[in-house]
Amino acid sequence: MAVSGAVARVPVEERAVEALLSLSGRALPLLRQWVGEEPGCGVARALLALATGDRWDDAVLKEQLGLAHRDALSAGEREASLVYGVFLHAHRQYRLTADHLLGHFERWPADELAGLMLGAFSACGDAAYRAQGDALMERQAEAAGPESWPWTSWLASARAEQGRVREAHGMAERALTWYPRSGVAVHALAHAEHELGGGRACADFLDAWLRADPGAVQARHLNWHAALQSIACGDFPDARRRADEALARTDVGMRAATNWRLLLAGESPAGRGDPDRIRELLAEPGGMAEIFHTFNLALALAVEASTDDLHVLARRAAADARPDYAEVLAPVVRALAEITAGHPRAAVDLLSGLGEKTERIGGVRVEREIIQDTLARALVDAGDQARAAALLHHRTTTRRHHTYEDLLLTSRPSAVVPVPDRR
Repeated sequence: MAVSGAVARVPVEERAVEALLSLSGRALPLLRQWVGEEPGCGVARALLALATGDRWDDAVLKEQLGLAHRDALSAGEREASLVYGVFLHAHRQYRLTADHLLGHFERWPADELAGLMLGAFSACGDAAYRAQGDALMERQAEAAGPESWPWTSWLASARAEQGRVREAHGMAERALTWYPRSGVAVHALAHAEHELGGGRACADFLDAWLRADPGAVQARHLNWHAALQSIACGDFPDARRRADEALARTDVGMRAATNWRLLLAGESPAGRGDPDRIRELLAEPGGMAEIFHTFNLALALAVEASTDDLHVLARRAAADARPDYAEVLAPVVRALAEITAGHPRAAVDLLSGLGEKTERIGGVRVEREIIQDTLARALVDAGDQARAAALLHHRTTTRRHHTYEDLLLTSRPSAVVPVPDRR
C-alpha cells in the first residue's frame, strides 16, 4: 500500500513524461489520463498525438493538434514551439521538423520532450540532415550533462549507428544504470551487442528486460533483435519461434529479415508470409513511398522465392524518378530476383558495385547488413569463397558469436532456392 500511495502522489504529468521517454507500455494510458485530467494542457494533447497520431485520420489529427497549439500558446513560448514541432512531425514533414528543432534547441537547450522528435533528421533521407542531427544531439547531450539518462540513451543510439560500437555500449549501460527502464538505452545496447555478437547472453538480457514491461513499445522489435542473436549463435529454433510467436503478421519487414537470414544460412525459415498480401502492400499508395519499406517488401518476396514479382518490382524501381530507387533499390531487388532464380553470379555483379551506396536504402546498420549477407552468400554459391571471407572478415574476427557468418561462408547450398545455379 505504501508503494501505491507513493506512486499516486507523483503527478500524472511526471509519470506520463517518464513513461514516454522510456518507451514504456504504460505511456499511452498515462497520456490519456493526463489529457483527461487537464484537457486544456496543449503539451499533453500534443504528446498523445505524437504517440498515437499514426492511428488517427488527418481530420482528427489536425483538430487535436489545432486545439493543442491554441492551448499551448497561452501556456508559454516553449510549449507553443514544442507543439508546433509535434504538428510538423505528426504530418511527416521531417525536413521542416528538423529545421524547427534547430531553432527550438537554441532557445531551450536539452529539452527532453523535443528530443522525442530527433528521428526527424534521419527520416529526411538526406545525409546532410543526418549529420546535422548527430551534431545537434552531441551539443544537447553535453548541455544536459552525463547523468541525463534520456540524452545519454539517445547519444548511445547515435554512436551505435555511427559504428562507434564500444562507446555506444558503454553509454547505454550507463543510462541503464541511472534508469534501468530506458527503452532507448536497451535498444542502443541491442544494436551494439549485434555488432559485438553477444549471442545467447544478449537474448536472455532482452527477455529479462521485457518481462518487467511486456507491453513496452519496442517489445516486438527487441524480440527481433533477440532472434538475430539466436541466429548469431546458431540457435535457429529459437529464432523461428520468436518470428512466429513474438512478431505479428503485420511485422512484414522484421519477419522477412529473419527468414531471409535463415535461408541464406541454409536453415528453414519460420512461418512464411502471404505473397498476395505483399503484392497488395506494394500496390498501395505507400508501397513505394519510402525506400526502406519497399526494400522490406522485396525481402518478403525473396523469402517466398517470388522471382517474377521481384523482376517487376526491380523494373518499377529502375523507372522511378528518385535516384535512390533507380540507382540503389533497383539493382538490389534485381539481385534478390537472380538469387531466387539460382543465378548467384548475376547477383554478385549487381551487388558488388554498390559499396557504401547501400546506405541510401535507408534503415540502420543492423538492417542494411543483410545486403552484405546476400552478397557473401552469392559469392560462395558462385564459387568465390575467398572473396566472401574477405567481405565478412571484420565480422568473423570481432564478433563473439558468428555461427551465422560461418554458415554464410560454407560451400553447402543455401536454402534460398532448391538447386543453386552457378551461372
